[in-house]
Amino acid sequence: MTAHTAETSDNLQAGADANRLYRRIAWRLIPFLMVCYVAAYLDRVNVGFAKLQMLNDLKFSETIYGLGAGVFFFGYFLFEVPSNLVLQRVGARIWIARIMITWGIISACFAFVSTPLQFYILRFLLGAAEAGFYPGVILYLTYWIPSHRRSQMIALFMTAIPIAGIVGGPLSGWIMQYFNGHHDLAGWKWLFLLEAAPSIVLGFLTPFYLSDGPTKANWLFASEKKMVVDALDVQARSPEKILSTTGEVFRNPQMFLMCVIYFCVIMGQYGLTFWMPTLIKAAGISSVLQIGLFSAIPYVVAVVVMISAGRNSDRTRERRWHLIVPMLAGAAGYAIVAVAGDNVTLALIGLSLAAAGVITPGPLFWALPSAFLAGSAAAAGFGAINAFAGLAGFVSPYLIGYLRDMTGTSLVAMYTSAAVLVFGALLILKVPARIVNR
Repeated sequence: MTAHTAETSDNLQAGADANRLYRRIAWRLIPFLMVCYVAAYLDRVNVGFAKLQMLNDLKFSETIYGLGAGVFFFGYFLFEVPSNLVLQRVGARIWIARIMITWGIISACFAFVSTPLQFYILRFLLGAAEAGFYPGVILYLTYWIPSHRRSQMIALFMTAIPIAGIVGGPLSGWIMQYFNGHHDLAGWKWLFLLEAAPSIVLGFLTPFYLSDGPTKANWLFASEKKMVVDALDVQARSPEKILSTTGEVFRNPQMFLMCVIYFCVIMGQYGLTFWMPTLIKAAGISSVLQIGLFSAIPYVVAVVVMISAGRNSDRTRERRWHLIVPMLAGAAGYAIVAVAGDNVTLALIGLSLAAAGVITPGPLFWALPSAFLAGSAAAAGFGAINAFAGLAGFVSPYLIGYLRDMTGTSLVAMYTSAAVLVFGALLILKVPARIVNR
């Protein structure tokens, strides 16, 4: 055997060993984190289903609902960066557990809301409690997985969003329909109480399941720990990692571009998340349970597209067009919804295209800032990007609610959401391909 042949054989074996190791890490971390995010996302957006009964019971307008749905993101915005910095200091196990337990308790309290002010306060507190979970998990995955494998892993984790839609829609509809009136409580009150429980239980399990990093993982062999740490060290020495301290993050113009792009992505996401039940109802579906079942369809489409796009992005190491194309497709989906009227089939086609288009860019986006953030800059940067973009979670539901109240239809609101996605897609072209395509 020649030296070249032996070297090639060794490289192939090393690659196979690395693939097996990262599959093992993925199976250990991703399913648990996905379940946690499903619970989190249900508690964040189940207000969209509660709305179908709650607004009539409490005499809230669409604008009050939109403001309450959105004020969540003010708490999210204020506490996102501090939360990520605390996670880096105390470790993921303790901090993620704290986040989940507190948000579960606050979510359950929505069952006792009776005034708009109480609704606003609890939504703000829920945002403050949950702040840091999503960017904290993104940061946590950077402790384990090098950048060229990360998009697929993050895409798998973020399938929690469409899974929450697939599970949460029928579940929420069933709870509201069949628990309505039990013990003199309305169905929407049972919705908040029952869907808060998984978050609290998972929060208590988290410290026993997660490890703060590969060096502390008692389920990895010493050689496997070294392989992970060495791969991350090689990545950290890349010349493209231009930011490494917290101070640099807030002085870099590239960070502003990242914030605006992700703002557009989230604006599109929450236009769908908070209003899908209402849009399906407007298409002529009256039963709460049927609305829940129909709302699962677009999320099934989104799961398939998101996983496929994440895998292909890592395989080709192309990042920009894997964001641009879905965002343009999402804009087209919103335009279809705008003209669907009471045509249920056309509305579902539009919602499916919109769901795939707005959810797919979520995990793939993080390949962009990951290309130039490292160390404490990654902790602060991921938190800052997500915090700023989270303000779209306030703007989107409030703006759509206001436009619906003003116009009496969803037409203008859907076209506005489409325009924001197109604008964000065009901004991605300003990101240098040589930095992110790796």
